[in-house]
Amino acid sequence: MENDVYSLITGANGEVGHGLVKKIGNSKKIIGLGLTDLDEDLKPFVSVYIKGDITDQKLISEIFTKYKIDTVFHLAAVLSTTGEKVPKLAHDVNVNGTFNLLNMANDQARSQKRVIKLIFPSSIAVYGMPNLETKKQHPKVKEGEFLNPITMYGINKLYCENLGVYFSSHFSQLAIHNHYLDFRCLRFPGLISAETVPSGGTSDYAPEMLHAAAQGKSYSCFVREDSTIHFMAMPDAVDALLLLTNVPKNKLSQNIYNVRGFSASAKQIEEIVKKHFPNADISYRINPERQKIIDSWTEDVDGSKAIDDWGWKAKFDFNKAFEEYLIPAIKIKYTNNS
Repeated sequence: MENDVYSLITGANGEVGHGLVKKIGNSKKIIGLGLTDLDEDLKPFVSVYIKGDITDQKLISEIFTKYKIDTVFHLAAVLSTTGEKVPKLAHDVNVNGTFNLLNMANDQARSQKRVIKLIFPSSIAVYGMPNLETKKQHPKVKEGEFLNPITMYGINKLYCENLGVYFSSHFSQLAIHNHYLDFRCLRFPGLISAETVPSGGTSDYAPEMLHAAAQGKSYSCFVREDSTIHFMAMPDAVDALLLLTNVPKNKLSQNIYNVRGFSASAKQIEEIVKKHFPNADISYRINPERQKIIDSWTEDVDGSKAIDDWGWKAKFDFNKAFEEYLIPAIKIKYTNNS
């Protein structure tokens, strides 16, 4: 056990965690960290599971001291809608939790003179379009544009991106010329999974619409029909994380990358859901606060840097995501659960 090398996955029980744990659990030893008991279907893939809080500095220190960790996937976060309800909690988890990990990983990497990678999923929530007209005029936004988030979640993510760059590139630069912390970040769009039901995200109307229809439940969408943002199927999100993790450092021209999936309006999602669930009862009841957030997010992103540097290309466009992944898997899920 002393010589084993682990990947630490925070938020292992979450949406992205489910996909990532199952993807790498047969080839890598995993330490999972989360607030709740580990889901039964993940237990065969996790070597060590620790039930605890990412903001617990003592716990994080103990993990890095006890285990040799070469990669950290920091998935734990309080998402946008929940963050607006309890901003202090969001700040504590998203900022202080991330600082704890960066600081401890950096200390361990420097003291042991070995590289530790910290992979950080950020979000399109870091962007802030000032109005709908500007949003229409700039459909594909680059990494350095419109960085004016209006949510606590977006503010937290943008700050933590900068923290990661600081620790990996600037911290103690005058005294130490070798930087062992390798911080890599990608900005996810709204993620849609067939496996888990989302909670706390402002883009959740897309998966909620689909999961409700599959269960024969009515659904009231909280944004306008024409609301358009960027989405990604969960298998693509997991693949993007791993591709960015595995690319040689000398191939990377920056720390932070946009990754493209597909753009879709709420109406387009409703139409494809009703194509497969004709009896779906979908209506619209606008929540002004959540609508304001969606309107501030970009319709799409410029993902050319990820393409050029590490060959990113999503497997699922809009139609393929629903027709080949989401709808078949969700039909099976709720048939088996009935």
